[in-house]
Amino acid sequence: MKTLAKETAIYGVSSILGRFMNWCLTPMYTFVLASTGEVGEVTNIYAITAFLLVLLTFGMETGFFRFVNKNEEEEKTVYSTTLITVGSVILLFMLLVVLFRNSLSGMFTQSSHPEYIPEYVSIMAIVVGLDAFSAIPFAYLRYKKKPLRFAGIKLIFVILNIAFNLFFLIVCPWIASSEFAYLIEWFYRPDYGVGYVFWANLLATFLQTLFLMPYLTGFHYTFDLNLVKRMLRYSLPLLVLGIAGIMNQTFDKMMMPYLIDPSNDPMGQLGIYGTSVKIAVVLTMFTQAFRYAYEPFIFGKHKENGGKSNSSYAEAMRYFIICSMFIFLGVSFYLDILKYIIEPKFWEGLTIVPIVMCGDIFMGIFFNLSLWYKLNDETRWGAWFSIIGFIIIVAINVLFVPLYGYTASAWAIFFSYLVMMVISYFIGQKRYPIQYNIKSAAVYTLITALLFVIGMYAPIDNIVLRLGFRTLLLFLFIAYTIKYDLPLKEIPILNRYLKK
Repeated sequence: MKTLAKETAIYGVSSILGRFMNWCLTPMYTFVLASTGEVGEVTNIYAITAFLLVLLTFGMETGFFRFVNKNEEEEKTVYSTTLITVGSVILLFMLLVVLFRNSLSGMFTQSSHPEYIPEYVSIMAIVVGLDAFSAIPFAYLRYKKKPLRFAGIKLIFVILNIAFNLFFLIVCPWIASSEFAYLIEWFYRPDYGVGYVFWANLLATFLQTLFLMPYLTGFHYTFDLNLVKRMLRYSLPLLVLGIAGIMNQTFDKMMMPYLIDPSNDPMGQLGIYGTSVKIAVVLTMFTQAFRYAYEPFIFGKHKENGGKSNSSYAEAMRYFIICSMFIFLGVSFYLDILKYIIEPKFWEGLTIVPIVMCGDIFMGIFFNLSLWYKLNDETRWGAWFSIIGFIIIVAINVLFVPLYGYTASAWAIFFSYLVMMVISYFIGQKRYPIQYNIKSAAVYTLITALLFVIGMYAPIDNIVLRLGFRTLLLFLFIAYTIKYDLPLKEIPILNRYLKK
């Protein structure tokens, strides 16, 4: 558990810091881009690329972890075979997209810059291809227990991406309006719009790939066809799981422009919705950081003890729930401050933030529960759970978004992950029993719900008093956690001081 906590902290610092720095771009977009519609356009295209990223890795990242931990497999053979397989598919994808970019541009009928759509499509195809390929060397770094190097390269990408965004969206317009406009007129187009968001991503992604070159060279590449067949049998069900999972997260952002009546500014509503979801992304950051450390942990632990002990899995779940509930309360209680980081015309969407965060908690618990079918090599179950969740997402969005707008999409996230979590728990307890502390989870859920209702609906008009009251409630949550689940003496640094 100490190893898991340490690596989660390292991955967490890089993931949370990196995603926070990237997250800061969203407030900037709300102030810099011309309209809520342009923010919606960015949200829409990045939702599509997120889907493609899952499609192009087709479960091979987790497949790599599974097979490289098998005693009968040679490490470099598994790694190089995975690289060749994934790389070949990605090259074919990029070639086809670039060749048929004009036909594919017809998907983006509501763009504010239709003349540039073929360029946007080509740029993002290259970005998603490089990102998908990079997932394998990043997985290798996690397998080799190199979290600091992993974190460093990830942070370099984020810094570069932010720097390029600032250059194209703030510095260049300022130069273009000054007497030094001639310095950039050879490449800068003032009417290029959101395209510069995608160019910034492309340049940063290309440089990130260069930083990964030491892990792509210096060894003999081996392709084992028999290994590929076995890996695909394991990984392809994960692809179905991954597609359904990412569609759970992106279907609303991909389809909202087509579900809302054009007279109601669908891209504008998507921009407001996407910005509000970004406010809730703190929980997703934590889940992602936990996932980076947890996957190698569960496979390594399973290999170490032969699957005979699973108490550490239950402990990990308990602490995950506690941390998630704390983050939920923290973000919800301070929305009155957080709203000032975005342009006021986006504020109307903040009412959905707690709903989305509840869905994110369910998603994180579902991920923790997913270890049973991964360890049993029964990944088809994960595919079925995700398909069920996807059906719920589609049904709620298609039926209710035309009537209630983006609020329906937030509730779709909530109910989809709730159902997936519950089903996975009950089936998992039959096929790979783990004694999770259900009483502790129920108590923390009850406390969190009670504190949330009291904090959010207490009739306190003065913002200073309201925030002070909510801070007091948050300290009550912390006090309960310290008393019953995380005594100060269990924290190494504080324990040293307490002994003194």
